[in-house]
Amino acid sequence: MQVPDDLVEVGHVSGAYGIRGWIRIRPYSADAQALLAVRQWWLDLPEWHEVEVMQARWHGDEIVARLANMTDRNAAEALRGAAIRISRRCFPVLDENEYYWVDLIGLDVFNQRDECLGTVSGLMDNGAHPVLQVDAGMPDGSRKELLIPFVGSYIGKVDCENGKITVDWELDY
Repeated sequence: MQVPDDLVEVGHVSGAYGIRGWIRIRPYSADAQALLAVRQWWLDLPEWHEVEVMQARWHGDEIVARLANMTDRNAAEALRGAAIRISRRCFPVLDENEYYWVDLIGLDVFNQRDECLGTVSGLMDNGAHPVLQVDAGMPDGSRKELLIPFVGSYIGKVDCENGKITVDWELDY
């Protein structure tokens, strides 16, 4: 089976849910629309394979899902730890000034004086808002992680096409 080259990891199987083959999923985003909307997922256990999603819904801070041809808890439990990926072309279209986290990772971050602060290495959600994790090179040659709130008062322009985010931030914050 040909595995698409545009797969994006969106979560992982955290265990079984109930006795009828449902799985629990820990999404990597607080807004897991892709997991809920897309009906074809790719799992990496026991090897990469496509699965058909029959149902998916929120259950607390996780998603529970029923996959085609999975009818018992043991089969669901065997998928614990499996990465879940979805084809990028299946992601819902975003509104203006909305971004998928995966698109921000790897962008260079510049302050308002056009000094490069570093590169986005990840994002995290602190409950109130997302936070950019920036791998910054310090003047002495050492590395430092900058944590920049992803809110309008600190984030200026996000230019995914040119790989750049402009922020109101400094290395010594």
